[in-house]
Amino acid sequence: MNEDQEQITLVDENGNEELYDVLFTFESDDFGKSYILIYPAGKSDDEEVDIQAYALPADDDPANPSGGDLQLIESDEEWDMVESVLNTFLADGTIDPNAGSKD
Repeated sequence: MNEDQEQITLVDENGNEELYDVLFTFESDDFGKSYILIYPAGKSDDEEVDIQAYALPADDDPANPSGGDLQLIESDEEWDMVESVLNTFLADGTIDPNAGSKD
């Protein structure tokens, strides 16, 4: 794991805390939101992980998320956009700044 890896703690409905590594964050002009993609901390680079995606609170900076209540992604169109950005990232390790926009 990268020593500079950002981490966040999620608290479930029972008050249990779980540490997650931040894969990346990005903004979507089409949806007017920023998103964060995370996976459970402590996984090795060659281990398959369950990546989770959330919308950041409206006033949070995606370049430096400060916390707050992450929002569930509810629409299929929004999920399709997030999945497209993730697939681009996984394919070549970069984030396409236009992937979150419909042209």
